[in-house]
Amino acid sequence: MNYLAHAYLSFSRPDILCGNMISDFVKGKKKYAFEPGIQQGIALHRAIDLFTDTHPATAAAKSFFKEAYGLYAGPLVDIVYDYFLANDPTIFPKPTDLAAFTQDTYRLLRPYAGVFPEKFVRLFHYMQMQDWLYNYRHLEGIRNSFAGLARRALYMQDHQQANTILEQHQTALQHCYEDFFPQVSLLALNTLRQWQGPEGGQH
Repeated sequence: MNYLAHAYLSFSRPDILCGNMISDFVKGKKKYAFEPGIQQGIALHRAIDLFTDTHPATAAAKSFFKEAYGLYAGPLVDIVYDYFLANDPTIFPKPTDLAAFTQDTYRLLRPYAGVFPEKFVRLFHYMQMQDWLYNYRHLEGIRNSFAGLARRALYMQDHQQANTILEQHQTALQHCYEDFFPQVSLLALNTLRQWQGPEGGQH
């Protein structure tokens, strides 16, 4: 999953949100340097990613990108899922709902800046400045994310074809999202409730 999904699946718990957002930048035993709530957020992120990567709907979504992008199909689908989440009328009925959520996410994360891994410090600066989380609502924002992935990836030279694949197969990809996202949301909610009690996962 990409940043908007991980933020949403933290259910407005600041410590969980911090861990969920920084998890990709925390390797191995370094997670134990963080407070317990952040450690739980890191663990939740990894549980979400495992569920996502092994879900049949994700396999179907990856199949559209696989021939052109091989192993990068997974990260591309993560970004695509954020596009559909940002436009999901059952979660964000109006653009203002998404805008309020994204601003609240940045606000909840700022007090944790002192414990952010160095790479996430830079990333969070641009995330806020360019309002990535809101701009996943627009195809232009998704194209920018594809381009960013191509810049970071060693063997992904061109992101233009990914734009075309998304536009050509948008309906089928949306069906994959709709089959998958309620299940990963329930997984995240139940995981938090197991760790923290019934109140732990309220949004």
